[in-house]
Order: sequence, then structure tokens, then C-alpha cells
Amino acid sequence: MEDCLFCKIIAGEIPSKKAYEDDDMIIFSDIDPKAKYHYLCVPKTHFKLLSEMTEKQGEILLKCLKKIPELEKELHLKGGYRLVINQGDNAGQSVFHLHIHILSGQKMGWTPA
Repeated sequence: MEDCLFCKIIAGEIPSKKAYEDDDMIIFSDIDPKAKYHYLCVPKTHFKLLSEMTEKQGEILLKCLKKIPELEKELHLKGGYRLVINQGDNAGQSVFHLHIHILSGQKMGWTPA
């Protein structure tokens, strides 16, 4: 998608502070952190919602979810972490390319809407 912020980061058109990258995903620091450490794990294939996901995209998402805990040291996950996938406008999805927020490095509470 030519106007997608994350697709431009994946293509190297916009710089990011990368923590990890392979053929299927990229993990980089969020520019507006909501925790001491806040990363985004972004599949390199573009889709907006879980409901739009193909079988192949589902395999890549599973790979993302398996890779995150393997990066415990790099992502500062010791002591616990939170994963968030916002789905749609009402959930606060602001970039319409599926991504996983990884929040860590502090004790986090829960504030319902």
C-alpha cells in the first residue's frame, strides 16, 4: 500500500529504530511510547484486520507471536509484558496495517474504557 506508514517503514523509506527484522516481520520502537519500552511488531504483508487475514498471513502472525518471547532480552520482557492488537477505529487503530504493540519495563494497570 503506497500510502501506508508501516509499509514505508518496511521499505526503508521512513527510518525506524529496529529491534528485530526478518523476511516476514519487523519490530521497532514506537514513536509515541505508552510504557517504558514500547515496540511495534509489524508483519511485512499488508492487511488491516484479523478478519481480513489469509491463511498465509495467519501463519506469519503466529510466527510473530512466537518470536516476541524469544527476544526477551532485546525487548526488555523480563518481569512481564503486554501485547495489544487494536482492531478498527473504535479500538484506537490509527495505522491500518495490522501490528502488535509490545509494552514492557514497568508494572501496568488496567483502565477499562
